[in-house]
This record gives sequence, C-alpha cells and structure tokens, in this order.
Amino acid sequence: MPIRLLVSDLDGTLVDRDKHLTPATIAAVDRLRAAGIGFTVISARPMSGIRPLLEPLGLDGDVAAFNGGIVFRRDGTIVSHVTLSPAVARGVVDMADGVDIWVFADDRWYASDGDGAHTQSERHSSAQEPVVVESFDNLLDHADKVTFVSDDEKRLHALYERVHAAFGERATVAQSQTYYLDVTAITANKGDGIAALANALDIDLADTVAIGDQANDLPMLARAGLSIAMGNAPDAVKAAAHETTRANDADGVAHAIDTIILPRGDTE
Repeated sequence: MPIRLLVSDLDGTLVDRDKHLTPATIAAVDRLRAAGIGFTVISARPMSGIRPLLEPLGLDGDVAAFNGGIVFRRDGTIVSHVTLSPAVARGVVDMADGVDIWVFADDRWYASDGDGAHTQSERHSSAQEPVVVESFDNLLDHADKVTFVSDDEKRLHALYERVHAAFGERATVAQSQTYYLDVTAITANKGDGIAALANALDIDLADTVAIGDQANDLPMLARAGLSIAMGNAPDAVKAAAHETTRANDADGVAHAIDTIILPRGDTE
C-alpha cells in the first residue's frame, strides 16, 4: 500500500504520560512530512485541549476533537460539528450511578466535582478549569460529550454495558481510558473521523495509517489501510491492529514512523 497519511490519537499515544509532546516525536513527524506523508490528529479531547499542540506539530489543516464530533483548524475554522441528541444526553446522565459526570459543551468543561478523580489530569488535557455545576440540564440539548469517570473498573464497565444497550444505536459509547467512559454523537467516532480527515486531503482510506491505544481507537484502526497499536495498549487493541510499536512513554509514535511507516514508504 502507498502510505499518504498518518492519523494519530493523542493521550496514551502521541503524548507521554505527563501529556507532553517529546522532541523525538516532533522530529519524527517532521521526517514523515519530509518524506511526503501527511500527518494529523484525532482525539476525545475538546478543541481547547488540542489547540496547544497544533503549533509545535505544525498542523494547519483539519484536526478532530471529540472523536470526530468537531473537525476544526488552527485558525479557528469549524469544518463540521455534531452534538449528542438531547434525548440521548439526558438519558445517559440519568443512568450514572456512583461515578463522576463531566459534560463538554460550548468548548467548556462542566463537572459534578472539581476535585474528583482525574480532574487534575483533565485540567492539562483540556487546557482549562472545570466549571462545577449541580445540574447539567441546561447543557444537555447541545452537549458535545458526556464522560463518566471512575477508578472502579467493574462499575464503569457495568455502566458501559447499560449505556451501550440502551443507546448504542443512537450514540458512540466507548472508553477512552480505563477510567473514562465517553458518550458522543453516533457519527462522532474515530472511524467516521479518520474518513473525514482523509477525505479533506483527497486520500483514500486504504492509503492511511492509524495509530492508537484504547477502545475508542478501534473504529479508526479497523478502517485504516495500516493500523498500529501502542505498546501500552490493552491486548484487545493490539489484537485488532496490524502492527504494534513501543509505549507512549518510549516515543512509540516516533518508533512507528521510523521503523514501520517510513521503511514501507521507501519501497513504494
């Protein structure tokens, strides 16, 4: 296959454990472009959490937030935007049981607890402070994402099963981390997202590479011509990918670019 575009997840993939882009990763992306291969990103993060990475990565074209729910550009252009249906948003929030709730709307992050589990990490990932609210009612008619947060993996998985059974045909329900359960619009999934990003560049999906580490990356790994799982990915994600690279804390994306992608490009 000719390789024309690499689409990368962010957390657990392109950035390290501290949510930083390493010099090795930035340099590898530069080598990729020098070889004539495009690069872009798709993430469960809101736009506010992606914007700070665009300049160091030299990204001016289309990138995707909320798993593809918003496609936008560094200059502020919104290319496309879909939100959860109000009925789904209200329904899933009503199902929450013993977990923290975050709602993302209007490029803001609203939380049931400003000091709950993983809020400090999300402050960095979303590049903003949470707005603590007692009720999400006025947000659920235009929510980009509802996230349930818990370190109780069994509780969160049980919630996933219930939410997916009730709303899986009307929303995208997936875990972006073992402690996050995200609900976005039905077309806000990374499979449709990678298709939109490739189409914007007039590139066939067969000529794309996708790289990621979590269950919400599975739809794009399934649709890309070449799929790469991170070394820190769960076994189920590794099993779904064509190749596996190093972990994100070992510059796994840079390793994939140099040892998997560029060598294949040299043979075309």
